[in-house]
Amino acid sequence: MNQDRTGSKLLRDGKSWMRMHRRRVCFISGALLVAVVVISCGTVTRTILAPPQIPGATFAGSASCDECHADIVRDFHTSTHARLKALGDNAKDIGCESCHGPGSLHNKSGGAHGTIINPHKSPETCFQCHLDKRGQFSMPSHHPLEDGKVGCSDCHNPHKGPAVKGGGTALGTPNETCFKCHTAQRGPFVFDHEALREGCTTCHNPHGSVNQRMLISRNQDLCLKCHFQQQVVPGQIIIGPDNHNANLSRGTCWSGGCHEAVHGSQVNAHLRF
Repeated sequence: MNQDRTGSKLLRDGKSWMRMHRRRVCFISGALLVAVVVISCGTVTRTILAPPQIPGATFAGSASCDECHADIVRDFHTSTHARLKALGDNAKDIGCESCHGPGSLHNKSGGAHGTIINPHKSPETCFQCHLDKRGQFSMPSHHPLEDGKVGCSDCHNPHKGPAVKGGGTALGTPNETCFKCHTAQRGPFVFDHEALREGCTTCHNPHGSVNQRMLISRNQDLCLKCHFQQQVVPGQIIIGPDNHNANLSRGTCWSGGCHEAVHGSQVNAHLRF
């Protein structure tokens, strides 16, 4: 009888301790949540963007750029970047100098070398807004931007029209931007890969990827996004009209020696050569 009473008392004490512990955890969690909200909402009242700085230079305003760069200033309203324009006090020190740095020394020297920032040679200027692209260019497979072999403006229009070169026009396509360097992939091919018609970015991430050749997916997983796979009969994997069960074990669709001409072929409709 005494053992039953002792056991019941221990059980009640244990339940009380658990309730008190849960209340303490909830209180601490709630306090941390309030602290995070207060810090995030109370200390920042606007978007923080620090324009690039040039030692000894001050902001002169975009109007001064028009004196020498009239053609750029004239067409800038057509650019994708122009949509970021702010009005009133929010626009102070924001304009051409938000990407090129303060222009007082550049104006005073008549455009001397080294007195203004050229984002084509300094991707850090672009990264201050495009933070996700900084991460992509750090991936194992990426365009050699930070090596100085290419610049953002090789593929993008910062001052006029759509940001992606070749996009948004009646005749041009974003593929044209890629073909300026990757001429072998342009063709024309007798048998072309339909994916190429949709665009290079159907298979590639142009900024960087964890996969080889900046592919958006690994191995045959990339091909199977478009090429439907059926497995109706045990031991058979049907892709298109053929059973690929024996082929898939040899490697990827191209490294296995089956579809090596992934962009297009001059001799084989199955892109085998």
